[in-house]
Amino acid sequence: QLRLVESGGGLVQPGGSLTLSCVASGPGIRDYAITWFRQAPGKEREGVACIRARGDSTDYLERGGERIIISRDNAKDTVTLQMNNLGPEDSAIYYCHARIVGTSVSSWGQGTQVTVSS
Repeated sequence: QLRLVESGGGLVQPGGSLTLSCVASGPGIRDYAITWFRQAPGKEREGVACIRARGDSTDYLERGGERIIISRDNAKDTVTLQMNNLGPEDSAIYYCHARIVGTSVSSWGQGTQVTVSS
């Protein structure tokens, strides 16, 4: 079973940046597509960014910009989420999710809190 641990969350002022990390242990993330989700209080969980297993394709909730960038290093079993120009609307618990496409194999991390406030 793939185990995921997120880190890098915290309190940041509006306009600031954070880099979240998702580190995997177990079989390794090589075969897994990774998605970062977030969930704000009272709202549904939503996908923020995803990256395919080979890292050759990404997709983002936001279109037309590079405010949020997802990347992966399969050799280090790590996926990062670089977030820039953060606003209060980005405040949420951010979760890392891994799945093998076409199967029911998936894992969730426990989440890391991001709070954007002055």
